[in-house]
Order: sequence, then structure tokens, then C-alpha cells
Amino acid sequence: MKKLVILGGIIAIFLLGLFIWWQSGMGAPDPRNTEEALFVVTKGAGPREVGNDLKEQGFIKDPVVFFLYVKKEGLDTEIQAGSHYLSPAMTLPEVLAALQHGTVDIWVTIPEGYRSEQIAETLAENVENYDESWSSTLKEHEGFLFPDTYLISRDAHIEAVIEVMRGNFNTKLQKAGINPNDPDILDIVTMASLIEREAITDEEKPMIASVIANRLNDGMGLDIDATLQYITGTSGAWWEVPTGEERAIDSPYNTYRYPGLPPGPIANPGIEAIKAAVNPASSPYYYYIHAPSGESHFAETLTEHNVNIEKYLN
Repeated sequence: MKKLVILGGIIAIFLLGLFIWWQSGMGAPDPRNTEEALFVVTKGAGPREVGNDLKEQGFIKDPVVFFLYVKKEGLDTEIQAGSHYLSPAMTLPEVLAALQHGTVDIWVTIPEGYRSEQIAETLAENVENYDESWSSTLKEHEGFLFPDTYLISRDAHIEAVIEVMRGNFNTKLQKAGINPNDPDILDIVTMASLIEREAITDEEKPMIASVIANRLNDGMGLDIDATLQYITGTSGAWWEVPTGEERAIDSPYNTYRYPGLPPGPIANPGIEAIKAAVNPASSPYYYYIHAPSGESHFAETLTEHNVNIEKYLN
């Protein structure tokens, strides 16, 4: 009987300690400190990682209690990525309620090959502070607005958006061993934008780059449809297939009419297109087409090119 009493006492003490630990973990780290600060939940972060970050930044008392509470309440998928305003005076349930609602940021994805107007349309749909003047400002940075997924404040200003995107451009190039301050960077990005719009897969980009490089070296016109699309594109139809008549448009971007690269980028290329522009494949080709299946077919002479057209397109 005495052993049972002792065992019961031990269990009672353990349960009491567990209760005190749980209640403590549910409480506010500093009830008197109501000053709010931004806390960022990174995209794809799980409750364990979020809990550790909250503890490290002083917003919760115990990451283990946080993790167990999230599991108990089934909130694993309810925590929103982005920035949230929190204070050390918030209890754990209050912190979790804030993490489920009211993020002050939004994730915005800019695909490879988007032109500045398409980026403007994407921002207009997501950023509350968007203004129509943004489109012309973005246009000034065509080609250097690196395609990626960004965490942008809903009340961001255009200067901040461009700074983040151009900063990312510099970072990505440096990681790829390319100098973003290269004196020829405009030509590199312009060529990369042509490659991005013309290629279907990353694997073929160096080959398409070789065709462009061969034509440039020989003073040939590039004859690239994407440059016509850049001239004629309108909202909802930015990249429509150009007509034969449009090849006569008098514009420095018309590579059917004017040899050499256009005066600037026609889109915002990804890193693979930029790498291809810097290091084109070595090939004897001057022509290429894409079959309806998406396969690319290259040719060295116009005669071979016409055979490919007849075989794969007609």
C-alpha cells in the first residue's frame, strides 16, 4: 500500500509538473511588452521550424509546446507564409491566430520570359499600393527584373519592388559566375531575352544561342518572331503569332528589317538563357524551327531549313 501511495504521489507530481510546463508554454513571454515587430514565416517552413524561429525572436516561450499545440489543433497547414506583426505580450494561441491571418506580405511569382507589362499586370492583381505609373517604370528596367517568386509587401512602392528584383538579378548572375557590371551586360541580357522567348526547353537554349551568335557574327538579320511580338503585343495577347505583314513594321526592334540585336531586351530572361547568351554552343547552324510537338530542328543552310519546314510544319 505504501508503495502505491508513493507511486501515486510521483505520478501526481509528474502530472502537476507537466501541467505547469504546458501552461507556462501557452503564456506570453513578456506580458508587459506590447511593442509589435515583424515575424517572417518562410515559404514551405514546417511548424517545428516556425516554432524555433518564434522562440529565438522572443515571441513564444517554448517551441515544443508550440509544436504540440499546432498538432493538437490540426493547424499544420493553416500557418501562412509571409510577414506578420507579433509582440512578446501575445499568448501562444494569439500568436497562432495571427499567423493564420493578416499576413502583410504576399508571394508573387514572375515567370521566365515575362515582359515588363506582364509583370505590371501581376503586381496590379496582388499589391494594394499598385499605381498605373508602375508600368512605365518597370519598362525602364526591362530584362533586369529577374523572374522568381518574391515576398512583396502589400503596400510596397515601385522603387522597393525594382530594388528587390534587380538585386536578385545581380545575385543570380554572380552565383553563375557572370559579372552583372560587365560593360556588355545590356547586349548579354538582350540576347538572353531573345533566347528565352524563342526556346521551349532549357536544354536547347545554348543551341538557339549559337544560331543567334552565328548570324550576328556574319552580319545577318536575326529574323526572330519574338521581336515582332514585342512590338505588336497588347494586353491579353502579348505574344501572339505575328503575321507576314508585320515583318515590314518600321521599328528598331524588328529583326526582320534591321540586322543585329534590338536596342534592348524584349523580356526578362532566366539564368539559363543568360548563361546561354554568355556561352553559346558551338554549331554550324543558322536556322531553326519548332515542330508542333515542341522538338527543335536546326539547319546550316536555307535549303536545309526549307526542307525542315516542309517536313515538320507543312
